[in-house]
Amino acid sequence: MKMGWMDEYRRKLVSAEQAVQAVKSGDWVEYGEFTGMPRALDKALAGRKDSLRDVKIRSTVTAYLPEVLQADATGEHFTWHSWHFSGADRRFADKGVPVYYIPIKYSEVPRYVREEIPDLAVFMLQAAPMDKHGWFNFGPQNSFTKATCERAKTVIVEVNEKMPRCLGGYEEAVHISEVDIIVEGDNPPLTQLPSPPATEVDQKVAKYILEEMKDGSCIQLGIGGMPNAVGMMIAESDLKNLGCHTEMLVDAYVHMAEAGKITGCKKGIDPYKMVYTFALGTQILYDFIDNNPKCAIYPVNYTNKPAVAALNDDLITINNAVEVDLYGQACSESSGIRQISGTGGQLDFVLAGYESKGGKSIICLPSSYKGKDGSTKSRIVPTLQVGGIVTDSRSIVHYIVTEYGKVNLKGKSLWERSEALIGIAHPDTREDLIKAAEAQGIWRRSNRQG
Repeated sequence: MKMGWMDEYRRKLVSAEQAVQAVKSGDWVEYGEFTGMPRALDKALAGRKDSLRDVKIRSTVTAYLPEVLQADATGEHFTWHSWHFSGADRRFADKGVPVYYIPIKYSEVPRYVREEIPDLAVFMLQAAPMDKHGWFNFGPQNSFTKATCERAKTVIVEVNEKMPRCLGGYEEAVHISEVDIIVEGDNPPLTQLPSPPATEVDQKVAKYILEEMKDGSCIQLGIGGMPNAVGMMIAESDLKNLGCHTEMLVDAYVHMAEAGKITGCKKGIDPYKMVYTFALGTQILYDFIDNNPKCAIYPVNYTNKPAVAALNDDLITINNAVEVDLYGQACSESSGIRQISGTGGQLDFVLAGYESKGGKSIICLPSSYKGKDGSTKSRIVPTLQVGGIVTDSRSIVHYIVTEYGKVNLKGKSLWERSEALIGIAHPDTREDLIKAAEAQGIWRRSNRQG
């Protein structure tokens, strides 16, 4: 290691308590995304609560319960703003803690940060230890991290020795010359997100989705039990020479890769590479991506740009929805007015799937859920709930899949859509859906259902 880098490192090294003195009342502060959220710095900032007012903090997919919010449930001292809600965000919001969602396409964030974001006073993040060339690797989150480093007035790196080094791509690290303050944290384990076990419904949906794949397909998986079931089923299938171009890398990709299913040899861009912008899963995943030249982590305005992703022929994009209405609109981020996740990259990949030669965009969901009274409630609905967010408009949705089948909505009129969607709804709910479609003027008596 160049001695000059170590000298600079020592000059910039302070305690977490000293580092957070950079934060002033009224500041905008950005926390690192996902597993890059600071831990020692967050605790130290929470300790300054009584000396600060109206500090506005932003992050993405809150990976743990932030100390600043636990210390201040009123929002007098700290308010939380999230680019994408997680379970932690929801829990705080449901308790009335000031937590606010930022509606935006994930791929747009780097440009917004570089060109339009209001004054950003401090950026604090966890990163891997400095290498011999003076670089701090961001670990499993590239996303818009470098853009934030460029825009923030003060950049504080909290070193975590457990952070894997994720190879680019590009913009996967920040140089010590661009860092203002360094803190050596307590090296906590990275937040883990185990995939939920696949249910019988998940497995049925996965079988329908696998029928749309072929050798050489390029796969994008979203988060959740259904996409995970697809990945596990692929690992046990006869499919071969698959590619990976995704927003989020999850454990299922490790199983596919280790089963020899992912070679990337048919990809139209970044051949042989598993391309992603962030990874969130278990230690199995973090060990897999650590210094792995098979993997390439890119900023989100590259991975999620539809025109880039679509350069891979036969791109199959697989994402979840909360509910789909009879017009084909998909809500994937709210339950009525209650924010539960975010747009993220779903819209980008819905577009990319259809732009890809031979590609397909698939939205999957269980057909129903149990209401509080034990009755069967449909996730195929006449219209979205009041306040429900349209994540994917009816004009861009391609395939919808439930455990009762799959439908391609492209080119279908409103009555054809209603018939097709009712056909994959839970049987106990179909009659009510037909009545609703009739009342809405999107049902023909010649329809085959009913």
